[in-house]
Amino acid sequence: MTRARVLVLGGNFAGLTAALAVQHELDGDVDVHVVSASDHFLFTPSLIWLPFGKRRAEDITFPLAPTFAAHDIEFTHAAATRIDLDGRKVETTAGVVDYDYLVIATGSRPDLTTVAGIGEDGPAHHISTLDAATRAGVGWRALVKNPGPVVIGAAQGASCFGASYEYLFNVAHQLKRAGLDDRVTLTYVSPEPFLGHFGIGGLPHGETLLRTFMKRAHIEHVVDTGISEIGDSRISLTNGRRLEYRYAMVMPPFLGQQVIADVPEIADDTGCVRVRETYQTKTRDEVYAVGVAAAVDVPWTSAVPVGIPKTGFPSEQQARAAARNIAAQVRGDAPEAHTAFGEMPAVCIMDAGNNGVLILADRMLPPRKHGVMVPGPQSHGLRVAFEKYSLWKAQHGYVNLP
Repeated sequence: MTRARVLVLGGNFAGLTAALAVQHELDGDVDVHVVSASDHFLFTPSLIWLPFGKRRAEDITFPLAPTFAAHDIEFTHAAATRIDLDGRKVETTAGVVDYDYLVIATGSRPDLTTVAGIGEDGPAHHISTLDAATRAGVGWRALVKNPGPVVIGAAQGASCFGASYEYLFNVAHQLKRAGLDDRVTLTYVSPEPFLGHFGIGGLPHGETLLRTFMKRAHIEHVVDTGISEIGDSRISLTNGRRLEYRYAMVMPPFLGQQVIADVPEIADDTGCVRVRETYQTKTRDEVYAVGVAAAVDVPWTSAVPVGIPKTGFPSEQQARAAARNIAAQVRGDAPEAHTAFGEMPAVCIMDAGNNGVLILADRMLPPRKHGVMVPGPQSHGLRVAFEKYSLWKAQHGYVNLP
């Protein structure tokens, strides 16, 4: 009997987990092939530290090929260019790959068109990619030599608010260390309806806690607003305010990869994949999408668009569920593993330089029964330990560990 062919597109949190998990679920009696546009795993949560020289690229990445080889998984460093759902094949820059089951874990790309002026061609930085965070570091070092106003925040439609808050408080910490905190004004700008919304509806006492953090660090905040324009030295907000700056980091919204957007049968208008709770696509039982590539419905309406954060923890949960369902299908059973995104527990450690906040809730999205935010310097240590553990677990393929 021919062994099932499982093709995974993407090799970061969701893709790596899905590939290894399905291999384990079927005890190796399956042909798993990973195709990834990047040949390295990137621990994206640590990009908040890279601009300050607290991390180097080699500290938060590792090559994918040895990890997959150690688990008898074929790996191809190539970009997917076309998905043929009817033919069950994917065209890549390295050739055509056939599949029986497809797992889309292609992540996202920053949308630098919603607000002009963010990214390589604009004056404001973002830290959504390794290259962008590296450029943000160049800008940061220039600021230290020639201090001036700093604006940190997120554009309308953004979802990665954890990174913007973490970067904000790390900037405040680094300014204080450099003796520049009394010479630099620091402003936080966000489309969130209130501080601590985080794109998940907020948690009890979260707004009060963040107000306290900001007051101590002398940070002004402007929420419930979008950005209309970013100039060389001024940011214009949709509420009419204008903010002068010498250094700015603005998290953009995210889109799905273009190769996914080109398949309207499965993609929504952002290029993410519409899925069922089993993480199968709406129209194809043999095609799955997990992680950032999977679409999540926003369960609220806000005056300024606010997205939902799709982080590493839920990405891994989705990938494990998809792997169990693929294994069930290979065995001739119905796929039954499912966990709705909003019902997953929320687990996050927000770093703040030498401080931080542990965020725990019984559900990712409301309604919730329990939710807590625990501040303290121990959270910084936990964040560092989490980074080291996660990199070790991923590099060695121990995806079944918590």
